[in-house]
Parts: sequence; C-alpha cells; structure tokens
Amino acid sequence: MDEKRSGVETPLYPYEEDGIITSGNRHFTGERDVFGNEETHQIKYKTLSWQLVAVLMIAEIVSNGMLSLPSSGGVVGLIPNVILIVFLGIFGTLTAYLLVQFKLNHPEVHNMGDAGYIIFGVVGREILSAGTVIFAVFATGGQLLAGQIALGVLSDSRLCLMLYTGIFTIPTLIFSFPRTLDRLSWLSVPSVFSILIAGIVGMIGAGINPLEGRTTSLFLQPTFVNAFVSVTNPVFAYAGHFMFFILISEMRNPKDAMKAAYTLQIFATTYYAVFAIVTHWYLGDGVVSPSFSSLPPVWAKAAYGIAIPNFLIAGSLYAHTAAKLIFLRLFRNSEHLHSHTLIGWGTWTVLILIMNAASFVLAVGVPIFSYLIGIAASLFASWYTYGIAGAFWLHDSYYLSGDGVRAWKRRPTMFVLSVLTFAAGGFICVAGTYVIVTLIISAYNSGSVPPPFQC
Repeated sequence: MDEKRSGVETPLYPYEEDGIITSGNRHFTGERDVFGNEETHQIKYKTLSWQLVAVLMIAEIVSNGMLSLPSSGGVVGLIPNVILIVFLGIFGTLTAYLLVQFKLNHPEVHNMGDAGYIIFGVVGREILSAGTVIFAVFATGGQLLAGQIALGVLSDSRLCLMLYTGIFTIPTLIFSFPRTLDRLSWLSVPSVFSILIAGIVGMIGAGINPLEGRTTSLFLQPTFVNAFVSVTNPVFAYAGHFMFFILISEMRNPKDAMKAAYTLQIFATTYYAVFAIVTHWYLGDGVVSPSFSSLPPVWAKAAYGIAIPNFLIAGSLYAHTAAKLIFLRLFRNSEHLHSHTLIGWGTWTVLILIMNAASFVLAVGVPIFSYLIGIAASLFASWYTYGIAGAFWLHDSYYLSGDGVRAWKRRPTMFVLSVLTFAAGGFICVAGTYVIVTLIISAYNSGSVPPPFQC
C-alpha cells in the first residue's frame, strides 16, 4: 500500500465494528470493500462478471429515453442532433472512466451518497443519497408511464390509463424484489434484446411507411427553450451513471468495470445515432416523442409490444437501486445484510413496496409528472452522469497523490477536462431546470395540464 495511505487504518466511510462507530480520514481509501469477505455469508453479492454488468448497464440506460431522440432532431435539425448524441456518448465514456477509477480508489463506496461523503462530508452524503433515491423513483415512474403507453397502444386504449399503469407496476415490483443484482442481470439479457429488436422494428416500420409530405431538416434555428429541451433528451438518454457504483460493488473483479462501461457506451452511442437518423429521416421533423407513436398502428403495436420487457426491467432496476441504497445505509456490516433474517427480509420488502408505490402514485397522481422527471434529471442526472465525475478526479489527484495542487499541474489536460466536466454538469443542471420550469408555467397558462388521477 502507498506509504501516504499507510497511516489510515479505518475506512473512509463510517461503519460499525464491535459496537463502535469509526470514521477515519474520509479523503483516503479504506481497507474494506462494501461487502467484505463473503465466504461464510448466506447472501453473496459479489457475483457479477463484467459481461453481466455490461448487460445491466445497457438494460437500465438504453430504454425509453432513446424514443425521444428523433424528436430532438425535429427541433435542432438532424445533423446537430447526431453530433450531440455522439459527443455526449464520448463524453459519457470519459465520465464513466473517472467514476470507475474513483470506485477503485475507494472500494467502500457503494453509491453516490458514499462518494458525496468523501468529497463534501456529511452534507454531501445526504444530498447525493437523497438525489439518487429521488431520481431512481422518478425514473421508475417514467418506465411505468412508458409501459402505460405501450399497453394503451396494444389494446387501443380500451381501459383507463391509470389501470394500465397499475397493471404495469405489479411485474415491475416483482422483478425488483431480488436482493442481489445477479438475479436481475439474467433478466436483463432478454431486456437488452427487447429494446434492440424493438428499435429495429421501429426503424423498419418507418422505412416502409415514410410519412408523406414530410420535411426532414438538416439544420434548424429554434428558440433557446426549445433547443435546450432537445439537448436534454440525449443528455438524459445516457443518464444511468448514478447506478455504476452499486453495480461495480457487486462485481467479482471490480477492475474489469471499464470493460463493461466501454461496451455500454459503444453500444448506446452507435444505436442511439442510427435510431435517431433513420427514424427522423423517414418520419420527418414532426416525429413525436416517444417516436414509436409516429408509426402506423400495426408497426407501433409491434414495436411497443417488443419493448415492454425492457421497460419492465429498467423500472425494476431503478426501484431496486433506490431500495438498496437505503438498505445498505441501515444494515451495512450487519448480519441482516448478509443473512436470511426476518428483519433483513422484512425491511427489504417494505423498501421495495415503498419505492414502487411511490413511483405509481407519482406517475398517475401528478399531472405534471413528465415535467418533474425532467427537473429531477436536471438537478441530479446532470451531475451523476457528467459533472461530479470531474470533482472525483480533482479530489483524488489532490489527496491521494499527497502533492495537492502540484498533482494538478503535472496533468494539465486532465485538470482542464475535469474542471470543464464539472462546469458542464452545472450548466446542464441550471439551464435544464430553468427550461423545464418555463415549460410547466406555459402548460398551466395554456390550460393543458390535466387533473390528477385522470383516466
């Protein structure tokens, strides 16, 4: 171990040992990972290969968010939209690398809250933990709405939309129930094939049935509000980095995490770009979001029907993430985490029920929920996917090297990239929140906001 760390005998995140809470120096890496030695444990978490982590990453990121990408092209133009998708994919690869390196330097980090404790202390832990749970619950609700739309299209909207949401919530809850991610990883395999095939079917449907009289603009000059809404679509289509620490914590070999991240980013960037180009080209600037709804009825039903497994598993992963963060906070290093205890399973069951119930109530009871998802994404995903990764590099290069500012001067390129990354997160956060609030005000002024719990 590096001599600069040799004096640190307690982990950077507080834990209980023999009834005594220790905290150590939060800036330095600890000696224990999240789950410790699992040889004698009944419930083993560290079972994932990098291939299964890649599948989990794709399943939770490449989902309903991609269906908004063609409509962005209808606002800013096809070429700027594709450039933005590719740029953000490359940018997301950089931030994924920074997140993975931070996790390897700090093996006790399980989630963004733990990382927040290292960077900003107790306040950072509480804010980033709350943000993770809030965003995960809202993301689950977003998947429930996607399922609602899919079921409505398949049944020609014969039932109340709230019933469709309730129907979709039940399997989402069931699939989020396993305590370990290895169970969900195998469910994620068909989920990935689901969204891949659904997108291909959607592109074929658009190509065979191009919209007559369509206009497909290569460049457009929208207002700032409209343009930034279109910018946030690809930004949030990549918004899954907030789960990376949790996923890596359950890997057999965390050092392989970048293999999974590279697989995710290459797949997502390529697939997003192709899907956006083909769909926008054949359906024109008027393509709606979600784009499957612009297809002829038969093709829309086929695409939505095939995509349903992906919506289910993505929602389950988000609900699982929210529950697990709180569960680890309550039972880290206790028998309830690793053993089949009544308290452990009882608490886990309650948490899963709460997360799914909260997502359902928000999805059906808040008329502006789709806007609130945008606000949550602006406030939290902008940092989790992009901005905070810069802070991770700045922190570790400053503290773990022992050279402080001199370490930054030795790597000026990484220093500048990290500062710009942090600034980009701040810009997306502020501008995105402003734009969504503006849209909410406009929706209320126009009378287009429906009452709560409406069919």
